[in-house]
Amino acid sequence: MKAVTWQGPKDIRVEEVPDAALVDPTDAVIRVTTTGLCGSDLHLYEPLAPFMTPGDIVGHEPMGVVEEVGGEVTGLSVGDRVVVPFNVACGSCWMCERGLHSQCETTQNRQHGTGASLFGYSQLYGSVPGGQAEFLRVPFADFLPVKVPDGPPDDRFVFLSDVLPTAWQGVEYADVPEGGTLLVMGAGPIGDMSTRIALHRGHRVIVVDRVPERLARVGALGADTIDLDAVDDLATEVRDRTSGRGADSVIDAVGMEAHGNPVAAGAIKMMGLLPDALMRPLMKKAGFDRLAALHASIECVRRGGTVSLLGVYGGAADPMPMLKLFDKQVQLRMGQANVRAWTDDILPLLVDDADPLGTESFATHRLPLDDAPSAYAKFRDKQDGMIKVVFTPVAA
Repeated sequence: MKAVTWQGPKDIRVEEVPDAALVDPTDAVIRVTTTGLCGSDLHLYEPLAPFMTPGDIVGHEPMGVVEEVGGEVTGLSVGDRVVVPFNVACGSCWMCERGLHSQCETTQNRQHGTGASLFGYSQLYGSVPGGQAEFLRVPFADFLPVKVPDGPPDDRFVFLSDVLPTAWQGVEYADVPEGGTLLVMGAGPIGDMSTRIALHRGHRVIVVDRVPERLARVGALGADTIDLDAVDDLATEVRDRTSGRGADSVIDAVGMEAHGNPVAAGAIKMMGLLPDALMRPLMKKAGFDRLAALHASIECVRRGGTVSLLGVYGGAADPMPMLKLFDKQVQLRMGQANVRAWTDDILPLLVDDADPLGTESFATHRLPLDDAPSAYAKFRDKQDGMIKVVFTPVAA
């Protein structure tokens, strides 16, 4: 089968690999009809290279049709249309029973001190073959895949794998009060979808970015916008728009974005000169994130407000402004999305004929799988108006 593989830093290739196959009797194999390119995939493109192995299949936003099921699978049948969450979660351990599927105790990676395994996401998260491929093995087939109805196009449902539940959890964690204002840092895919969800709930939303196409897109949805490059001081601008207090809640949908930060990128390149055996423990303990978005979020939130972190941070020893956090009585919530905890809440919006979250028009680029190498490069560099890419490995 064809699959998108990691071969080295900034070296993504589409190659022929062995077909996905059943391993355990609780597995299923799906034929992937649509699969997304996520901002988190860019961390594999270079920053997390020490934890990658040439030939690793990447991607964690797939959906498709069930081709084969294991002998112990009872709730899934060949021909079912499903979305596969990016967490590999069993559904029955202590953590999963409490809705913390990103911390699944069955698939936790204790040797690295990390949570549940993820599809297509490095040794840190289990080295599980990913979903940017023609076929995908899906463990825990009676729990993990989300059945969706036939009929509506894939774009209605594929974002249930990651974008939708990540944004949904971010808005939940932001705990925007009635009549309050949510500030969203970053108008990439997650920030954009968070904006849609918050607007759907009736909140006032202000979005900050520096890419005109992204600001125009969320502005057309009804959000207020701030061009970061057009203001002298972001926190002052936000307070001016919020009765002098600041936003009630802030979502940081930027994260470390090390690929856009010369200091972080330089640190990563320096560490890249070391053998992987030396670099892996160093990266687990070093702080090399670009913290501008996080620090700005803390500045912009009002006293007693909430900051919800959706952007991925990878440094283990990053400095935090503890005095300001304590003095402002800021609440922080964060973590990988617990996808299966939110899918039942989100699905009714996706089968609604009105498509209230605009999922069918959310993707800006629909490409064949063979275009993945160039798509990674363009997405990283924010070229060609690229906000959300979906690949179509095989026909539905």
